[in-house]
Amino acid sequence: MTQAKPLKGITVFEIGQSVAAPFAGLIFSDLGAEVLKVENPKTGDHARGWGPPFWQGAAAAFHTLNRGKKDLAVDFADAASVAELRAAIVARADVVIQNMRSGVVERYGLGAESLRKDRPDLIYCNLSAFGETGPLAQKPGYDPLMQAFAGLMSVTGEGSGRTPVRAGISLVDMGAGMWSTIGILASLIERARTKRGTVVSTSLYETALTWMSIPMAGYQASQNVPRAYGSGIAEIVPYQCFMTRDGWLMIAAGNDGLFRKLCNVLDHPEWAEDDRFRKNGDRVANRDILIPMLEQALRDEPLKALMARLEAVGIPNAPLQTVDAVAAHPQTEALKIISSGPEGSLPVVGLPISFDGERPAFEWPTPSLGEHTSLLKKNG
Repeated sequence: MTQAKPLKGITVFEIGQSVAAPFAGLIFSDLGAEVLKVENPKTGDHARGWGPPFWQGAAAAFHTLNRGKKDLAVDFADAASVAELRAAIVARADVVIQNMRSGVVERYGLGAESLRKDRPDLIYCNLSAFGETGPLAQKPGYDPLMQAFAGLMSVTGEGSGRTPVRAGISLVDMGAGMWSTIGILASLIERARTKRGTVVSTSLYETALTWMSIPMAGYQASQNVPRAYGSGIAEIVPYQCFMTRDGWLMIAAGNDGLFRKLCNVLDHPEWAEDDRFRKNGDRVANRDILIPMLEQALRDEPLKALMARLEAVGIPNAPLQTVDAVAAHPQTEALKIISSGPEGSLPVVGLPISFDGERPAFEWPTPSLGEHTSLLKKNG
C-alpha cells in the first residue's frame, strides 16, 4: 500500500450531527473516502457550538469530528434543496450514514427504502438511539443517558451511595460510530461479491450494552448485581489506582504471579502465602481486607522510584496523567498520532491504525458551513 488511504474512491453522505454519525464519517474520511456532510444552513451541526474552546469560529470538538469532510448546507424545509440532495445521493453515493431523529429521513424521501429503490447497491446505515424495535425505538437518546440507562454508570465511580460518575468521554457515541463503520465495511466487502447493498443498523443503546458485556456475563453467572470499584474492576484484585507519596499510580497485578512479585517489592512476601490472598478468587473475595493493606504500604512510596521497582520485575503500572502530560509524552510524540494536518488546522488525534507503517492523515481542513453545497447542483 503506497499510501494509507484504502477507501479512496468510496463516497459517503453523512446526514447527522453531534458525535456518533460524524465520528463514523470521520473514520471514512481519514481512510480516504469522500465524505459529504449534510448540515442545516441556519444552525449547522450542534457540535459547532460546543465550546469554548473554539478554533477558527467552531468548537474544538467539531474540528476533531469533522476534519477532512466536504460540507453541504441543505434546508429540509425547501423541497428543491432536498430533491437536489436526493439526486446527488442516487447518482454518487456508495454509503449513507444517518443519525437523525426517528422518522425524519423517511419524511423527506431520504430513508433507506426510498433511496435503495433507485440505488439497490447503496449501503445505508441507520444509527439510532435505542434501536429499531422495542418500546423505546422512537425515543431520542444521548451518550450520558445511555451510560445511565445501560448500567455503565452503575459500574463507574465509587458507588456506595456516592454521586454517579459518567465516563469523561463520549464513549457510547464514538463506540456507535465505530460499530457503524464495522458494519459498513463488512457490507462493502459483501457488495463486491453480490453487487447488492445493505441496510446496516446499530444504536447507542446496543453499543452501551456491548460495553457492558463483562459485567452482564458476571450477573448472568451469579445473579449478583455488579457494583462500582472506582479505578478497580470486579474480577481482578489488585487492579486499580493507588495513591503514592506524590501521585496516583495504576497497578495491574493481573495474575497470581504478578501479585507475588508485588508483595516482594513491598517487602511483604507473606501476603502471597496468606490463604485469603493466595489466588485471585481469594483476593476478590477479601478485597476489603487486602486493598487497605496495599494502600498503607504504598502511600509513602515515591512515585518514580516505585515505578522503577515495579518495572524491574515486570509488574504493569502507569501514572495517572492529565491531558497536557499525555500530549507532551515522548511515546505520544513518537507515534505521531497528534497531527496538525493542513496549514492552520487544529492539531487533532488521528486514527489509531497504520498501514505499512503509515498512519492515515487528513488532507482537508474542517469545512465551513455549506462550503461545498455547489456540488449538489454539479453532481445531482
